[in-house]
Amino acid sequence: MSELVRFSVSIERPLFDKFEKLVRKAEYENRSEYIRDLIRESIIEQNWQSRKQQLGTITITYNHHTRGLVERLLDIQHHFSGKVLANTHVHLEEHICAEMIMVRGTGKEIQSLANHLRREKGVLHAQLAVGCGEEAFE
Repeated sequence: MSELVRFSVSIERPLFDKFEKLVRKAEYENRSEYIRDLIRESIIEQNWQSRKQQLGTITITYNHHTRGLVERLLDIQHHFSGKVLANTHVHLEEHICAEMIMVRGTGKEIQSLANHLRREKGVLHAQLAVGCGEEAFE
């Protein structure tokens, strides 16, 4: 196990109170675990695009009745051939669908794919989540 380092942080009371609510709401056992996860997320966010191969998911929700949207979404994914590993489609409501698209590639390629999907008329929400191995924290 890694050596633990203790440090203190000074923040204003209102900010601390909001932080405490976040920790409780997320059901963390203590503040340290919550802060460790925030730091890890920040490291990944800062470094993921520079790494050669990344794994990520793009989650989109869209109105499938938008004329030609489904075909455009598929065309975009085909344009990024070899980057899309899997796709899961879910019907949320009569007109609303969600898809989780598992992707692999450079950070730049994955971000480009997410941006292309996000810009399509009829896409209501698009979220990119990325991951990396332990080497990103070394």
